[in-house]
This record gives sequence, structure tokens and C-alpha cells, in this order.
Amino acid sequence: MSPFDYAAPRSIAEAAALLQQAGDDGRVLAGGTDLIVQVRENRRRVKLFIDVKNIPELNELSCSARKGLVIGAAVPCYRITSDSKVAQAYPGLLDAAGIIGGVQIQGRASIGGNLCNASPAADSIPALIALEAACVIAGPQGSREVPVEQFCTGPGKTVLGRGEMVVALRLPPPKKGSGAHYLRFIPRNEMDIAVVGAGASVVLDKAGKTIVSARIALGAVAPTPLYVAEAGAALAGREVSEAAVLQAAESARAAARPITDMRGSAAQRKHLSAVLVRRALEKAIERARNGRA
Repeated sequence: MSPFDYAAPRSIAEAAALLQQAGDDGRVLAGGTDLIVQVRENRRRVKLFIDVKNIPELNELSCSARKGLVIGAAVPCYRITSDSKVAQAYPGLLDAAGIIGGVQIQGRASIGGNLCNASPAADSIPALIALEAACVIAGPQGSREVPVEQFCTGPGKTVLGRGEMVVALRLPPPKKGSGAHYLRFIPRNEMDIAVVGAGASVVLDKAGKTIVSARIALGAVAPTPLYVAEAGAALAGREVSEAAVLQAAESARAAARPITDMRGSAAQRKHLSAVLVRRALEKAIERARNGRA
């Protein structure tokens, strides 16, 4: 590991100024569970670590029926998975947050960091996309919001400009009759990286028989986590049925653009895309009918 400097700002403005000054040599340190490994292995050069865990806005975790969910970018996963309000309202998010590393990693890893690492196989991102999450970004020019599905631009690349950082993630309140689920396929427990991941959310009518709307996202099947808008749109207005779910799963399979690597072949990933989307939708529908988002 090369020598580096360390700063611990206490405000968003101070952190943004440090980031702008450092340029490509500066990196935000939230949990650091990805970043520190990358630096140690000389896969990323960092001359200035900017530790944002002392900034209040990046540590906010609030959940309300009126305003929805706010997750500060530095909030560790264990706080999310142990919050009863979040568990009740957003179990689809807990599906993902609860499998980002083991117990020790959960104590440091953050959803914000998982997002900003911009891995195509990130577990949190398909779940966030399915739940209509948006990133709150702050920088020298002020703040802006970007839908999560537009945040990653390539492997390890994001829309963040010089001096910008993610402050928080905002999720809208769950709609009545909604349900969501995330799941992934891994070849063995020791390989904690998804071969394919799938997130799905649905909103059902009062009778629980018709799909009002749906959102579907995939991980590890394209250069970025993939929002499959056409699969969700095909379900809108349709009666809940095996045929409808299978059609959406096939649409997701068709949208997948995977590669072959050491974790799986492109053909396997195509097949898994359909299988996992079907299972995610079935669980999301079950949760919607049972009154859990």
C-alpha cells in the first residue's frame, strides 16, 4: 500500500472541498470494506482518504409512513437490518443488506459504499432499483438527486463529478398492496459475489388479484446493474398468474447481457436471470398479499 493522507471532515461542505481539491487522488471512506482492499492490492490509487463517518447527514437512518426511508451513505448495514421499522416496511431491502458480507463486515459496510463501488454484481443495487430509490448527491455546485438505476455508468464508474459524493439514499413510502424481494445465486457460501442477482417489487390491487405496477432489476448480467423496465411494464394491469410471471421472467432473460468469467458462463447467467426473476416476483407477490412491503 502506498503512503496516503487522511482527513475526517465534519460537514458536507468541508468534505466536498477536500474532494474537489484532491480530484482523482481522493476517495470517500465510509465503511471501506471494498476500497481498502482495492488499495492494498494496488487496484486503486488513493492519496487522500476522506472519512465521512463524522458527518451527521451521512449517518441518518429514518423511516416514516409519510416520508419514506432515508439512509445516510455511511450508515452500516447492521443498523439497517436491526431496525424494526425498516424491517417491517422494506423487507426487500433487508434481503440485500443482510447478505453484504458476514457479521464483521456488516459492522462497517454501508449501502452507500456498496452503491458507489459500482460493481455490476452489487447486492444492494437491484433491490434499491426495484424500490425506486434515489441518490442524494452533494458537491461544490449544490445538491441533486439521481435515480439509482442511472447512477452507475460502468464497472467501478458512476455519475459523480469532481468534488461530489453521495450523502444519502431516499426510498419512497411503500404503496398499499406492495411487496418486494431480492435474491441471488452463488455457487458456494465461500464465494460471496453474485453470479446473478434479481430484485423485484409489485403493487397489487385491493383484491390482490391484479398487478397495478412492477419494477424488476438484475445484477451481474451487464456492465452495470440493469433496470429491466420492459419486464415490469409488461405486468402492469395483468391478473396475477403463472403465465404473467413467466413472461416477465423471459423478458428479463432477453434483456440480460452477461459475460463468461470464472464465476459462471454467459449461458448460465441468461438462464438464471429468468429463474431468479420468477422467484423474486413470486415472493414479492406473496409479501404484497400478506401486507409486507
